[in-house]
Amino acid sequence: MALYLGGWALFVWLGDSWLQMLVAVAMAVIFTQLGFVAHDLGHRQVFRTRRPSDIAGLLIGNLGVGLGWGWWTTKHNRHHANPNHEDHDPDVSPAVIVWSEDQVARSTGIPRFFAKYQAFWFFPLLTLEAWHLHVASVKALFQPGAKRRGPELALLLTHFALYLGVIFTVLPVGKALLFLIIHQGLFGIYLGCSFAPNHKGMPVLTKDDKLDFLRKQVLTSRNVKGGWFTDVALGQLNYQIEHHLFPNMPAPSLRKAQPIVEKYCAEIGVSYLETGLVASYGQALRHLHEVGAALRQEPART
Repeated sequence: MALYLGGWALFVWLGDSWLQMLVAVAMAVIFTQLGFVAHDLGHRQVFRTRRPSDIAGLLIGNLGVGLGWGWWTTKHNRHHANPNHEDHDPDVSPAVIVWSEDQVARSTGIPRFFAKYQAFWFFPLLTLEAWHLHVASVKALFQPGAKRRGPELALLLTHFALYLGVIFTVLPVGKALLFLIIHQGLFGIYLGCSFAPNHKGMPVLTKDDKLDFLRKQVLTSRNVKGGWFTDVALGQLNYQIEHHLFPNMPAPSLRKAQPIVEKYCAEIGVSYLETGLVASYGQALRHLHEVGAALRQEPART
């Protein structure tokens, strides 16, 4: 929070300057790190009870970074219940990217257009991820059954009003628009690059797969090793296997649980994957490219 407030103070102090583009880069990092805190609050890693978790989550998520905390935590909990399941995990729904050959076969429109070379499209598309999350956060509040519609919408609108108001007050229109593009684009890339190593390129489950809880969580998850820098950069979600097995465990404790879980998986013969950060992206991109192979082999239409 000190970095967040300090970043905005620096923004106002610099005023009409091209150095603001560096501030945009820094704020993208800070926004993502706050997103990690909101994630941990959603799992009740910070407070033991729901009420303080909800209050802090709404303030950080909705007001702080403009992401609907209630909508996102509901969506994320569905992911935890059925990770990488093509019918139940919203994170592998074929909205733009397709994650399995079955999804490719059923794809139409935009997903089918991108699927052919989606491995090359993946990182460019992440520049739109933050914008997508902002829009989805607002749209979710107008769906039937939306909880806390009034408070959440008020906090989101307050965020957008303050965010855009400060930027367009301090900067002329051209620089303000460039600041927005850099900040939101890098915010989306950082978010996507933080979550992509966790499950992308791991087995995609279907209704025919009958796995117990441990195997469902471990076999679809990937850990990323790399020391303290990787831990900080990825919000300690690089211990994804342990996080999925113990989602309420505070993030700083995951690294302590890691050797225990790895040893147990070895004892019972369950595959446990841990790799480097660059290698994890390579595995994810190769999977996306292989999934789209069928479309690349189709004869060209005349």
